[in-house]
Amino acid sequence: MSTEQETGPEDAPAESEAQLSALLPEPVRARVVALAADALGKVPAEQLPASLRRVASFAPVRRARLAATQIAAALETYPEFRARVARQVRVGAPELSRALDNGTLPAAADPVEVSALAYLLRPAGWVDTVRGSAELPPTAPNVGDDAVLERVRRQLEQARGDAHDQRERSRERLTRVKTENAELRRRLSDVRRQLREAQASAEQALAEREEAQTAKGRFEVEARRARARIAELEEATAASRRGTRDEREYASMRTRLLLDTLLESAQGLRRELALPPLAGLPADTVTGAVANIDDPAGGPARGVGPALAPDDPALLEELLGLPRAHLIIDGYNVTKTAWPTTPLAEQRSRLLNGMAAVAARKRVEVTVVFDGADLAAPPPVTPPRGVRVMFSPADVVADDLIRELVTAEPTGRPIIVVSSDREVADGVARSGARPVASVALVRLLARS
Repeated sequence: MSTEQETGPEDAPAESEAQLSALLPEPVRARVVALAADALGKVPAEQLPASLRRVASFAPVRRARLAATQIAAALETYPEFRARVARQVRVGAPELSRALDNGTLPAAADPVEVSALAYLLRPAGWVDTVRGSAELPPTAPNVGDDAVLERVRRQLEQARGDAHDQRERSRERLTRVKTENAELRRRLSDVRRQLREAQASAEQALAEREEAQTAKGRFEVEARRARARIAELEEATAASRRGTRDEREYASMRTRLLLDTLLESAQGLRRELALPPLAGLPADTVTGAVANIDDPAGGPARGVGPALAPDDPALLEELLGLPRAHLIIDGYNVTKTAWPTTPLAEQRSRLLNGMAAVAARKRVEVTVVFDGADLAAPPPVTPPRGVRVMFSPADVVADDLIRELVTAEPTGRPIIVVSSDREVADGVARSGARPVASVALVRLLARS
């Protein structure tokens, strides 16, 4: 469309436009203002009349309500502004705008909408279209106006009541705010006082820190002197120890020389006297039948006195009384003798708890060996105080681990092995250990 069509043909002077605008029915005038108010926000602010720039940021309904007179006056006074509004209106109602341009209005078109668009778009013959709107029948009075008025009055009364309640709530909030403000001021005063006290404490701490640093410097000087003195004393002590060690080694050398001299003299004396080897013992001179009492290992009984059965706990008590004795226990051999129907975990727990009491009472070294040859990893066991717990490695039976423990001990130390396995008993007996039947330990634990 040409610029002439947008701005409208000059088929009416400005005075007739103003007169025509004054003759617009109120519905058409209100629709014109509403359309212009809606398009107002889409026009750049610098292209608006000065009287409308203040309301340009308002909502369209609020613009139409507060600035209706200014909008109508601007549309009559400023053709450029009306043309810009017309462009926005044409975008919002394209079909009816094209119908006005072509002069083919639909029969069902709203005459108020048609007159308002004609006034803004100014197509050919728009004056006749607008004048025709002046012949619109007046709006019939609404029979429900009284009811609407009464409803509006009730709403007004309710709004007044709500406003009164709102004022009361605002007063209460104001009172609370004032109270909170007073409390905050009091707290601020306390915080300021605490801040002053903290600053005073910080200054005092800083002074004490400076004094401490001074004292630290003095102490470091004294410490360096003390370390130097300690170094001198340590050097003197080391020299003294070296002299003492040299003297001790010299004395040991003299003593060893004398001892070797005595031993060689005794051996030489024995050779010179040609003494025969010892043919017997004093007990061999006693005549009479003597019973041959075998011990659990199958050899002659050790010691003199009444015979003790291999399963007698008194035998184990006597052996545990030997100095520096080491008690080695075939774990599962004992537990399956004592508690054969109990789960293995409970068997281990009962045996270890009993041996803890024995170790504490007899003050002997106790080692309990369990068979772990068929296990991927030993089960979790917490050994009690004074009891050593060992599981044989994979593919190694507990019997071999027990023999290894016996072999590791020095010759002459009392070693007691508790096991009813005859092969274990014979093997440890050949190594110098004393085997005891498992039932003896079971009975000893039962008596404890």
